Amino acid sequence: MGIRAFGRDDWQWFNEPPSWSLADVLRVETAPDTDFWRSTHYGFVRDTGHLLGVPLTGDFTLTASFTADYAAQYDQAGIALRVDERNWIKAGVELVDDEFQVSAVVTRDFSDWSVVPATRPTRVSISATREGDAVTVRYGLGDAEPTTMLRLAYSPPGVGTLAGVAAAAPTGPGFTARFDRVQVTTA
Repeated sequence: MGIRAFGRDDWQWFNEPPSWSLADVLRVETAPDTDFWRSTHYGFVRDTGHLLGVPLTGDFTLTASFTADYAAQYDQAGIALRVDERNWIKAGVELVDDEFQVSAVVTRDFSDWSVVPATRPTRVSISATREGDAVTVRYGLGDAEPTTMLRLAYSPPGVGTLAGVAAAAPTGPGFTARFDRVQVTTA
């Protein structure tokens, strides 16, 4: 039996943060020096970000809405789909050079990062839909539903995936992320 949250009782932490609470909102206090990244450009491998997820196999849609107190370079919050340390997708909002970016990182041995500029978002919704061997990531800013396509990526079909919400603070002292809506729908 896992953690009871968002209408399910099978949530589990991968890299549990130093502090978190759950009532109507999941509040995560990230640890410093946390990230999900693999080799490309920076040369390091990090598998230390915080992920609260559910184990899924087959097709599904994960949707999360969140706010965060981004403060330092690369502070990030959003969703993640983790197969293993070499295969995963994360998407959300990142603070990059004092600018907010809706971002997606797809990792298949090497991380590949794409961003779309966003004005300081008050609230963001991100969804990832896995169908067969593809994951479609969409987003919405403010109270908008996630309908704008951000990324289409490969994901190994039929492989177990830990899918859920994630946050990390690669360079700063840590920050707070709040997830107020998380939904998982399976096919």
